Amino acid sequence: MKKNRNGKRRQLKAGRLYEKHKAAREMVGKFISTSSGGIFFEEKTDGELAENKYYVDLELTMGAMNGDKVKVKTVGRGRDVRVTEIEERAVKEVIGTFYEDEREEDCFYVEPDDTKLRFAVYVTENKSGVSVKDGDKVAVKITYYPVDALDDAGGEVIAVFGDGCTRSANYSAILHSCGVITKFSKEAEEEAGRYEHSVLTPEGREDLREKLIFTIDGADAKDLDDAISVEKIGENYLLGVHIADVSEYVKEGSELDKAAFERGTSIYFADKVVPMLPVAISNGICSLNSGVDRYALSAMIELDKFGEIQKVTPKKTMIRSKVRGVYSEVNELIEGTEGAEITEKYAVLLPDALENALSLYTLLKRKSERRGALELDSEEGKIVLDEKGEPIEIVKRDRGTAERLIEQFMLCANEAIASWLTEKGCPCVYRIHEIPDREKVADFIKFAHNLKLNPEYVKKESVTPRYFGKILEKARKNGIGYPVSYMLLRTMQKAKYSERKSGHFGLSSECYCHFTSPIRRYPDLSVHRILSYMLECGSASETSKKYAPFASRSAKQSSECELRALEAERSIEELYKTIYLSRHVGEEFDAVISSVTSFGLFCCLENTCEGLVPLALMKNRYWYDEENMTLSCAAKTYALGHKVRVIVKSADISSQKVDFELADEPDSFIYTNKRETGARRSEGSMRRIKHLRSK
Repeated sequence: MKKNRNGKRRQLKAGRLYEKHKAAREMVGKFISTSSGGIFFEEKTDGELAENKYYVDLELTMGAMNGDKVKVKTVGRGRDVRVTEIEERAVKEVIGTFYEDEREEDCFYVEPDDTKLRFAVYVTENKSGVSVKDGDKVAVKITYYPVDALDDAGGEVIAVFGDGCTRSANYSAILHSCGVITKFSKEAEEEAGRYEHSVLTPEGREDLREKLIFTIDGADAKDLDDAISVEKIGENYLLGVHIADVSEYVKEGSELDKAAFERGTSIYFADKVVPMLPVAISNGICSLNSGVDRYALSAMIELDKFGEIQKVTPKKTMIRSKVRGVYSEVNELIEGTEGAEITEKYAVLLPDALENALSLYTLLKRKSERRGALELDSEEGKIVLDEKGEPIEIVKRDRGTAERLIEQFMLCANEAIASWLTEKGCPCVYRIHEIPDREKVADFIKFAHNLKLNPEYVKKESVTPRYFGKILEKARKNGIGYPVSYMLLRTMQKAKYSERKSGHFGLSSECYCHFTSPIRRYPDLSVHRILSYMLECGSASETSKKYAPFASRSAKQSSECELRALEAERSIEELYKTIYLSRHVGEEFDAVISSVTSFGLFCCLENTCEGLVPLALMKNRYWYDEENMTLSCAAKTYALGHKVRVIVKSADISSQKVDFELADEPDSFIYTNKRETGARRSEGSMRRIKHLRSK
């Protein structure tokens, strides 16, 4: 006799052996919501999540929400689990649209914007202090959580943003949802103001004001935190990367420091910047404007003729930028298309300084390619606004040689400073990018193989950036560089900050940090603070004693703030793109298929706007091939990188959801038998074809 899952005994059939059921295992970890229930990742002892996935059926979620910390128990012998307890709720507030329930008088509810939240929030009270109307975008604090997958939540309105169809209401809701802090305290503003008209002296610093130092930034940039100088010394180069010494003004524990730590990073939107530091600091005393004296931390880096670093000397300096360079203008100089006005402006750099910079950039770029650093194809859209702040045009942002040159110099400085601090035995806030997990690598290799990119065999645990680079190179030749880059990005781990050195996989660098943008990133400011102290006291042990705990706190906070900022920037960009497309409903555009799923095709327009062609809007019956990532009917197959013509069907501003419709889809659906041309497949054969039916 043997017990079944309910503990009751059952008769074993003669002649058959049954394995004992293993005892149910209990685990604690993170719940990720899906359309069919959820995915569970166990939490390890160090707080990280294990790679292995477990699956939760919808009926066994106990109302768990996306991101909740839950306790689960295994079900059967597979990788299925059921939620037994919700230990910590991740969702405390919900952003959504307020509606009056037509079925019941004085009954109101909020429909969440987040589609992963499968419930409505019934409103018990309005604590916002502002009247709320049907269709308003609101924030509700949850006071009652669902007890199962079919239950709804209860909550109180705590903020009203206005009509859910307007740009301003959705903009404000995104800032609220992402926890973006837009105002500084009175104390922080006053502290910044005291530095605004500071008198600078070179005392205790190396005076580099006579050196040919210059900046290159975007035309609309106001927080200029990096400048460069390049000299030729025989066959070698001396690269100076001069960064605004923000740590001189933002002292540890000050009101400015508290404000910067809380924000973690500046956030850049189409219409404005939400700065990490008050304008008096970011655009004032710390901005390396031309013709004015500024305090800097300079990394003087000697490189050989192959671009290899020979020596690094960090210094506390005083500098005076000679030219305020602009990317577009410098690109004209490089291409030889500049006018007389630009030639006159940059005369001090011509020809030697610019030629030296270009020559060193070429060496650094080749060095980066040699070691296999990944360069993913990313397409950024520039949103052009009218005087009212409404999007009137979206164009693809181009990166010229000047942009890439500055990028290479900053990468070089970041690596040089991280290595210098490490060699000295000092703490550092490292920028790390861990090796991708084996399961995701295996999936990507299969994906690349099915796209006929023919990746060579390699052990999943020993992949290198160079290996992925070869696949990307083939993808670019086949015209599918962008979608393959997108899939590779999803394969990678997220880069983050850490007090422990573990290398940067994507850059193929063993030691890397962020040093070059202390005006807008707290980890860079943290590195400056540690570096300055080391330069002043000269003792690695004292520096470690003072700043090792700080490096750990800074890394954790900076990683969290970065994710919040990225979410806000992405959401605001999607909002503007949705508003733009809402004015082009019914119009046709050329597009490229950027992703193929079981529920439709994601298509990207030339201007980087993206939308979904839902299966429900497709005329024919299709079947989805997961391995090859295709949707097919007898007349047509849709795959990654295919060019299509789409019609903008709808663009919902409230949810930032855009639906396209195929303009060139075949009209009829005909199954053909390859063996008997023209003959229809039998009904039995039709039923055996795995396909998805339009609804």
